[in-house]
Amino acid sequence: MTARLHYGTPAKVFHWLIVALLAVQYPIGWLMPDIHRGMQPGTAMTFHVSIGLAILLLTALRLAWRITHPVAPESSLPSWQRLSSEAVHWVLYVLVLATTISGWLFASYRGWSISFFYLTPLPTLASDNAAAGRAIDGWHQAAEWTLLVVIGIHVAAALAHVFIYRDRVMHRMLPG
Repeated sequence: MTARLHYGTPAKVFHWLIVALLAVQYPIGWLMPDIHRGMQPGTAMTFHVSIGLAILLLTALRLAWRITHPVAPESSLPSWQRLSSEAVHWVLYVLVLATTISGWLFASYRGWSISFFYLTPLPTLASDNAAAGRAIDGWHQAAEWTLLVVIGIHVAAALAHVFIYRDRVMHRMLPG
């Protein structure tokens, strides 16, 4: 399997769909009401978990695509930029997976019955356990904030390539 020089259409579609869903997901998570013991999930929580599951699925597909359709690092970059870029991308994958799975686990530990956009019920990953729910909620919140910081680093690096380095590296992932 040889690495290509540019990302193909499937990689770009996965990337930008995940970006769009995360742009919706964060405000829903921040704006929905606090969750207290005994509460059942409302519409905001159902959409939050459903979007999270969509992000999880798209990330898994994107990761499988990346492994089976590798793209060569930009050869014009210094080695430290190639290595840091690769590291940031893998950290993003891990954090997206950790954030989405911990959110699903949180709902499961709460004993909630949640559906995927009110269409089909989601399986629970664990049984009702309040202590585990509180612990996993802490992990979920830490993962979401860490993910946001790493996304910020990723976006800052992309913008640096556009406006400072002017090396067209970002054009490899732009639609078109």
